Amino acid sequence: MKLSDCTLLISGIDDFVGFRTAELAIAQGMKVRGLQSSADNAKKTQNLGAEVIFGSITDPVTAQKACHGVDIVLHTAELAEEVGSIKKFRQINVDGTINIFNAAKNAGVRTFLHLSSVMVYGFNYPNNVTEEFPLSAHNNPYCLTKIEAEEALLKLNTSPDVGMIIIRVGDVYGTGSIPWVVRPLQLMRQKLFAYINDGKGVCNHVYIDNLIDAIFLAIEKEAHGEIFNITDGKETSWKDYFTYLAEIAGLPVDYPCLPKDELKMLVKLRHQGQKLFGKKADIVPESLDFISRPYAYSIAKAKTILNYQPKIDLQEGMRRTQEWLQKTDILTCRSL
Repeated sequence: MKLSDCTLLISGIDDFVGFRTAELAIAQGMKVRGLQSSADNAKKTQNLGAEVIFGSITDPVTAQKACHGVDIVLHTAELAEEVGSIKKFRQINVDGTINIFNAAKNAGVRTFLHLSSVMVYGFNYPNNVTEEFPLSAHNNPYCLTKIEAEEALLKLNTSPDVGMIIIRVGDVYGTGSIPWVVRPLQLMRQKLFAYINDGKGVCNHVYIDNLIDAIFLAIEKEAHGEIFNITDGKETSWKDYFTYLAEIAGLPVDYPCLPKDELKMLVKLRHQGQKLFGKKADIVPESLDFISRPYAYSIAKAKTILNYQPKIDLQEGMRRTQEWLQKTDILTCRSL
């Protein structure tokens, strides 16, 4: 499929991944339409040259309008939090995904690419886990609903009319990343950061442009029916990643190291105190499960089928992130 001849719909175009995808898609000559839930950041997305539709991914009328006349749907919209109401997670991550897919199918869309997460493997998995490994939620609502969304899509994708692709993405960092850049730096600046178990384990980072390169490769090669893990393919320790992040922000790199269970208890007490005084939590105990995963995910399949080769290494990715940090107030940063 020649991308420059296509019209691309991005659900969640105002979010981190969606916005950068729109930038790079337009640079390649693609026509881009975006679906976002509110008018926030509307001018920023429209200034790119994208058509923007406002509405919920759970609304059938909005979804049909968004999908009409497009060739490709990239579904990035999701509720990405560590904890919360399972009903709300299901409404967005499962029902919203089903709604967008059905609209795409009815509109005659050629390719539907669903952005899933490596978190479908849960928190305990073998090293270099492949796409064939059994999925596990470990009682986490985000993990569970990303699994349920994948399962629902696989059941719905019985017709060859829509080519479906699923990408299980790793820990996406870069200019605008809230969980892997902004939030840890906010904690560091407030002197609330600590390494878990001496920072051991693997941060499966993927620079945002590497992820989008994989997305475009999967669409171009029409890898329909396939599921891919996408990371930078490096086994970077959590300590090395966060040390690098602190360095580019000009912050100290020496932080306390605590056992996971002990740190969880301290975070739980802080969280309870914040709730008592009506403050929004800056970190919850469940967050620690996400930043202490032990092993790498295999990207061998993406390398073989898509010829995916991460072009931007950690050093260059952090350099670009540093440029963004120098002109951004991360203490007030919540989105793009």
